[in-house]
Amino acid sequence: MAPSPEFDQEEFVRALLDPDLPPPAGLKATHDLPPLRRFAVYRNNVVVGLIDALAERFPVCLRLVGEEFFRAMALRHVRRSLPRTPLLFEYGEDFAEFVAGFEPARSLPYLPDVASLEYAMGRACHAVDATPLPLDLVRSLPLERLEAATASFHPSTQVVPSDYPIVSIWRANMATDPPRSLTLDHAEDALVVRPRLDVEAHALPSGGSAFIETLMGGGAFGEAASAASRRAKDFDLTANLRMLLASEALTAINI
Repeated sequence: MAPSPEFDQEEFVRALLDPDLPPPAGLKATHDLPPLRRFAVYRNNVVVGLIDALAERFPVCLRLVGEEFFRAMALRHVRRSLPRTPLLFEYGEDFAEFVAGFEPARSLPYLPDVASLEYAMGRACHAVDATPLPLDLVRSLPLERLEAATASFHPSTQVVPSDYPIVSIWRANMATDPPRSLTLDHAEDALVVRPRLDVEAHALPSGGSAFIETLMGGGAFGEAASAASRRAKDFDLTANLRMLLASEALTAINI
């Protein structure tokens, strides 16, 4: 199928996503099928391909709602939001926002945050490689200078805040066994990082998101601890430092 010189690309895209619209004028079929039939086949292949891309990118969301529900929800999203780049692994950057406003999904209030976590993990998978900070170097640092020090993070590092236990939900639904029942009465901010081959998701200790976000914004460790203490009265600096180092999210501590 090929366009004529007067072909309107915007009209083509609108017709591609809306089955109620007729094919744009100026189409010419290069095979035996007439242009109308050829366009219908092309429209279906494009839409199905984008739905499949979302299903691959958000497998836990799919498992939580089921195949039929997910594909119906994804179809609505595809018709509203096309990929912004030719790289399909980047598709879905606004899927969590769409899910938050999708009325049939309101009974699963944690679903948008799970989608945010899955998208962050996809981004981490394709992030630039970097060498994590060796623990023996950390142990040799003078603690009295840590308060004024800043940190450099692995390029894959992201924080996903949530009022729901999204890391526990993700882990339970990534396992091959049937997911166990979970209580939803606590929050889990997630730390996403790919220090080596595999992407990891960690549930942060209380105040951890404010602590890491301040560090990632260029703040010193002392400043980050103060920001975290204001956010969470039970902030534990030792627990958060232990999590940060164990996750291998740091590439340098700058004194």
